[in-house]
Amino acid sequence: MDTAFFFASKIIWAALRPDSLLMLLLAASWLVWHRRPRLARGVLGATVIAMAVIAAWPVQSLLFTPLEDRFPPPAVPEAVAGIIVLGGAELADLTAARDQVQLNAGAERITAAMALALQHPTATVIFSGGSGNLRGGAAGADVARRVFADLGLSPDRLRLEAASRNTAENAAMTRALLTPEAGQRWLLVTSAYHMPRAVAAFCAAGWTGLIPYPVDYRSPGDGAGWRFSENADALATALREWIGLAAYRFTGRATAPSQDCLSP
Repeated sequence: MDTAFFFASKIIWAALRPDSLLMLLLAASWLVWHRRPRLARGVLGATVIAMAVIAAWPVQSLLFTPLEDRFPPPAVPEAVAGIIVLGGAELADLTAARDQVQLNAGAERITAAMALALQHPTATVIFSGGSGNLRGGAAGADVARRVFADLGLSPDRLRLEAASRNTAENAAMTRALLTPEAGQRWLLVTSAYHMPRAVAAFCAAGWTGLIPYPVDYRSPGDGAGWRFSENADALATALREWIGLAAYRFTGRATAPSQDCLSP
């Protein structure tokens, strides 16, 4: 069932991406141009207007803000059992191809986790991330092993989960790797826009004592200039998160955070 969900989510999202929809609308207007020119002009005009709006106005900020504000930066207690870092900041295939650590725009997941590890020298650092590609590929955990070593983290403190392909599997497989004990506190580090789905998935998997530690903020963003490609990519990220959160709740992979799940 998890594999079917993984493949379905990838295929459906490929069709629902804003750039995919715009390309489909452009193709549709071309196909019906000779038979239904009026309809074709309407579809083409609507597509051009949508592209102009995306380029000129960062509408994605409206979608990011409620996600990113759901869990504000916490007051971190002195004693934490561990720091859980979710994959997504690493470019695993490129790292493997070039034999050099490559990170993307979410690199704060790694840098913030390392800063927290330095502040809490007895805390275990857990990185959760395999390959989210349909055809497989290098695991994010392989990149994490290298980058944390390069940053000076002792290998004895690092535990890696390299099989998960999405957030639900992050939660379940991390808990299988290390079951939290009563009274322990665990910092959960991921991008702020991703935190609501991550917390809901970890709560559904039975985690307790979580302290959400959001990083990599995307809103309010820079609204200046004409930035179609940047805005379209950000809009896709925001829409994917809302759709993913809804799908997780519908399929039982996410649940509302309980008092036991979140640390007081």
